[in-house]
Amino acid sequence: MKQRQPRRQRGSAPTISDVARAAGVSPMTVSRVINGESNVRAKTREAVNAAIQALGYTPNRAARSLAGVEQINLGLLYSNPSAAYLSELLVGGLEQASRYNVQLIVEKCDVELDAEDVAYRLISRGVEGILLPPPLSDSPRLVEVLETTDTPAVAIATSRPQKNVSAVSIDDYRAAHAMTRHLISLGHKRIGFIVGDSNQVASGHRLQGYRDALCEAGLEASDELVAQGLFTYRSGLDAAEKLLSLGEIPTAIFASNDDMAAATVAVAHSCGLDVPGDLSVCGFDDTALATTIWPELTTIHQPIIEMSRAAVDLLVKKIRARRAGREEACRQLLLDYTLVRRQSDAPPRRRPLIKAVGASGTPETRTE
Repeated sequence: MKQRQPRRQRGSAPTISDVARAAGVSPMTVSRVINGESNVRAKTREAVNAAIQALGYTPNRAARSLAGVEQINLGLLYSNPSAAYLSELLVGGLEQASRYNVQLIVEKCDVELDAEDVAYRLISRGVEGILLPPPLSDSPRLVEVLETTDTPAVAIATSRPQKNVSAVSIDDYRAAHAMTRHLISLGHKRIGFIVGDSNQVASGHRLQGYRDALCEAGLEASDELVAQGLFTYRSGLDAAEKLLSLGEIPTAIFASNDDMAAATVAVAHSCGLDVPGDLSVCGFDDTALATTIWPELTTIHQPIIEMSRAAVDLLVKKIRARRAGREEACRQLLLDYTLVRRQSDAPPRRRPLIKAVGASGTPETRTE
């Protein structure tokens, strides 16, 4: 007996649910036929295509609202103190989410206090995958929660990729090494370094890149030239004040992110130092902050927007594969960094040692 089809409202466009009812299949099966997936029986495919033709259904019009089939809910947890970093992360994530008809749910948490609870709450609300920017990307406890609940995740900007989590990052060690070598090539021999938060693995990699570049150039990697920061502007102020109160101040300071580099520029100005004449200052990340202060920062460009887009892409593909009954392996993507020169670095100023009057009566200056 032929099943009677429910009526649609007059004038309303047919939906994927209408096609599914007409063909006697699920909306997911209709989605698979529309997307050209191979795991559909020929007879079923014919029934779906016949229903599409009979109803005048246009897949391209409705492909972005597949009755809950295509809609994917992703969570983005953040606990990053840098507003500039978070802004770029959101731009990339939201842009890519809109292309995929993905709902991106953004939640703030504290990596030490409630990150696991927030993750559990998102998963209970139907989130199918989670994006983990730093410092959450380096949290073993959070990764354990996601493994326990079998929730796909992508770690962003982690220097310690885990085997069961996809990751998108740059080579923090090589980037810091390149920036330090750049300062050495300008003639700097006494280079200060502001370390990032010790909870983030990238901090240690950047510090090691700095130290190794100094050693390779035959320069001393003195502990007094290393100051602890937390990736915040406030911590950058404290670290810069420490470095600029040394008996022999550095001629250059390399900070582990732009926020702390901007704070270093502010401290230098308050001390009456010219940047870059008296002190070169370099940062890391190339966030919007790098070009909104004076002088504009020389920095390492970390493609945060592109990393966020790639993370959404990896997560969506993994979830779609699961919906189709396949399991896609975790991937580790390494994107390129760029050293961007602006106005905050220069060769060290040659300080005057002896002033004398020459035979012509003109003052002469000998420099070191």
